[in-house]
Amino acid sequence: MEQKENGRAGRGAGRGTYAVGDERRLRILDAAVEHFAQWGFHASSLARIAKDVGITQGGLLHHFRSKEDLLVQVLERTEQQDAERFFGKDFATAAECYASLLRLTEYNAARLGRTRMFNVLAAEAGDPGHPAHPYFVRRYAELVSVMSASLRRAVESGELRGGTDVAAMAEETAAVMDGLQIQWVLDPQGFDMVSRFRAYADRLLRSITTEGTGLPEQT
Repeated sequence: MEQKENGRAGRGAGRGTYAVGDERRLRILDAAVEHFAQWGFHASSLARIAKDVGITQGGLLHHFRSKEDLLVQVLERTEQQDAERFFGKDFATAAECYASLLRLTEYNAARLGRTRMFNVLAAEAGDPGHPAHPYFVRRYAELVSVMSASLRRAVESGELRGGTDVAAMAEETAAVMDGLQIQWVLDPQGFDMVSRFRAYADRLLRSITTEGTGLPEQT
């Protein structure tokens, strides 16, 4: 009996240890977002990130092998969250696709630090030697692919006009979203990123849909 009780206590302690480790990893990731947003990748310091979390740099490296590893996991975590929330299923229509992009824009407008980090790292990643370069190349390729597939189905269903260049529309939309984000981060109080994207998406849909319809009213 004593051995079983000790065993249960040990297992409980182990689960508690894992929970503490998971919570600490999340705090490190959140702190890293703020540092990468403020200073970029190269000027950010693991020592300062660790200090903000209340641990040593060695403690941080227990969870992440290097600054490059931390950067990649920060990006992958935010991407996974966005993919599950906004791109978890195929869109039935082009209007539904753009409505989801509008919800993503609204979500980004509520997380200034993360959006600022994205802008800073995307600019830095233009250097092929930057550790985030492969991530951003893949991200844009996947985004254009997902949007193009949705728009192509809309052309086939007759929702969009025949001959619509779906790849060009997808690339343009990605560029507009990023451009609006840059302007918003520079002036969060004075620039309405959500309204600007809503107007753009509505205008675009009216120009390429067969019936000349824009975004659904509920968005």
